[in-house]
Amino acid sequence: MTPTNLTVFQPAFFVLLGIPGLEAYHIWLSIPLCLMYIIAVLGNSLLLVVIITERNLHEPMYFFLSMLATTDILLSTTTVPKALGIFWLHAREIAFDACVTQVFFVHVMFVGESAVLLAMAFDRFVAICSPLRYTAVLTWSVVRRIALAIVTRSFCIIFPVIFLLKRLPFCRTNVVPHSYCEHIGVARLACADITANIWYGFSVPIVMVIWDVILISVSYTLILRAVFRLPSQEARHKALSTCGSHLCVILMFYVPSFFTLLTHRFGRNIPRHVHIVLANLYVVMPPMLNPIVYGVKTKQIREGIAHRLFDIKARCSAFPLG
Repeated sequence: MTPTNLTVFQPAFFVLLGIPGLEAYHIWLSIPLCLMYIIAVLGNSLLLVVIITERNLHEPMYFFLSMLATTDILLSTTTVPKALGIFWLHAREIAFDACVTQVFFVHVMFVGESAVLLAMAFDRFVAICSPLRYTAVLTWSVVRRIALAIVTRSFCIIFPVIFLLKRLPFCRTNVVPHSYCEHIGVARLACADITANIWYGFSVPIVMVIWDVILISVSYTLILRAVFRLPSQEARHKALSTCGSHLCVILMFYVPSFFTLLTHRFGRNIPRHVHIVLANLYVVMPPMLNPIVYGVKTKQIREGIAHRLFDIKARCSAFPLG
């Protein structure tokens, strides 16, 4: 039996293929992706401006919403510009360290967004189930600690992934059949045992996210029980409407994310390009829809946006062109 000589190396760069099998449609696929990205960045940026500038929105609920908007901007910006570079300019190369950085931020934003949604569920739970104690429970000191816990937890969960990738020896190829770097996709290029990568990369973040889902479900079970005990129908409707936008955002985040993860892990008969298209939609669809949902369903944000647009119009009319 002849031994095979394999050169082990840490590549200076990886080559991202985009969406293998759909290369002929890259330009067409890039158009909706680009539009969704622009809407996501502009929508979340407008949301942040309104929350920061409108004093009546300086409440814990809107602070957590600003964290969600920031997370959405970072998640889509970490992945979409590089994907568009591949689709438009054939800029497929990405430095090894840049690839690892992209892996880190994609997974940190995923775990972080889940934690932000949990914090928002807790905020609604206190507001509806203990309204008289709301300001005593959710003081700004507590809110800052929750924010710090979200950032710290996300960082600590995902940081080991960097070492799990950097310890791997690579051989044979540096071609990644994807439009952005993700942990297991890069690890599979290694010529070493990646059991630790698979178990840690799939189990630890998912367990934490499932734990978030359980706590969110418990929160909303208690919220709904409290709502249906309210004496008047108008009070019930008002309480449900305050939670409606948050529930929509929760479903938009968790349903596609779990579908993508489960099909990627267990859907062996699903073509690779379907997985990659879903992965690209996942990092841009919720960020695009979240500000729209909150803008439509939250009265204070609608009024804040209208106020900002009125100010812009007034300033433009004060300095007419020509």
